[in-house]
Order: sequence, then C-alpha cells, then structure tokens
Amino acid sequence: MQKRILEVVDYDPQWVESYLEESLGIQQALKGLNIRMHHIGSTSVPGLMAKPVIDILIETSNVSELDAYDGVMEAIGYLPRGEFGIPGRRFYLKGLINRTHHIHAFNFDTSDVVRHIAFRDYLIANQSVAAEYGALKSELAVTCNNDNDTYCDGKEEFVQHHERKALAWRACKQGGSSEPHTRPASL
Repeated sequence: MQKRILEVVDYDPQWVESYLEESLGIQQALKGLNIRMHHIGSTSVPGLMAKPVIDILIETSNVSELDAYDGVMEAIGYLPRGEFGIPGRRFYLKGLINRTHHIHAFNFDTSDVVRHIAFRDYLIANQSVAAEYGALKSELAVTCNNDNDTYCDGKEEFVQHHERKALAWRACKQGGSSEPHTRPASL
C-alpha cells in the first residue's frame, strides 16, 4: 500500500487561486444551503510554509444538513468523514495519498469557527510567529517519518498557545467583545 508523503513546502501564491477555484465548485455542489466559506490553515497565510493542502472552512446554519449532500460531495472528489473526532464538525478530504483539500464545516459563528479564523488572522498580522510556526512544521515534517499523528502532536503545544493569544488579540481588536464576529468570507 502506498503511503502518503508528508511534506512542508515554501508558500505558494497559487494556493489562493486554488482555494477560489475549489470554493466555486463547492458552492455549486451545496446549492440550496446557506453557507459562508473561508480559506483557513497555513496555505491562507502569505509567506507561511505549509503542507500543500488547502483548508476550507464552511459555516452553515445546520451542519448536520450537510450529511444529505455526501453523494454530491463524493461526485466532486471529496470523501465525507463525518465529525472525524470533533463534535459538531463535518470533515471532508480530497485525495487519500495525494491530498489536495480539506473541508471543515461547522455551524455559523461557533467557537471552532472563531478560533480557526482568529488563528489565521493572528498569523497574518504576526509574521515572526508565522515564521516560527513554519520552521517548526518544516522540522516536524522531516522527523515525523510521514506519520501525521506525530506531526500533529508536535505542533499541538505551539498551536494551542498561539490560539489562546489569537483569541485574546481578536477580542482586543473588537473592543473586548466576546461576541463571535468573523470578517467577511472570501467569496
């Protein structure tokens, strides 16, 4: 059985275009649902080294309604994985060995949505933190022996620490409000 190669590469400006193109197909597939989409993850942060997999966040009014669209998502190349370890989420992946995209779907403005967007925006605003994160990910990719669990475990402390900082930074930018508020979606 072929094993997935885990690599971290230099930032590629084409990742933005890949997100935009893919999001159009997803919007068409999910026609009829009220959704908002965001480019998240490391590929959404200019200059950040990343695994070349585009992470897409979908917000919807009722995430369980996505289950009825599993066949449609499969038709455009996605493998539905259900909650995949995070209650209230729907997760889809495109490509098993040669992975290209992940979709993380949640209800509108949940804490998971807020943390993903806050972390992305925090990294964009703090390039030194983004560079440190990229270096960590690059080192882990070399030492994890293509084991995604090892790779993720190696990032966990850094991500949790900076997610907390990102949420505090976001609250300060919003005048201390704890109410969820996301910036407009890319589409």
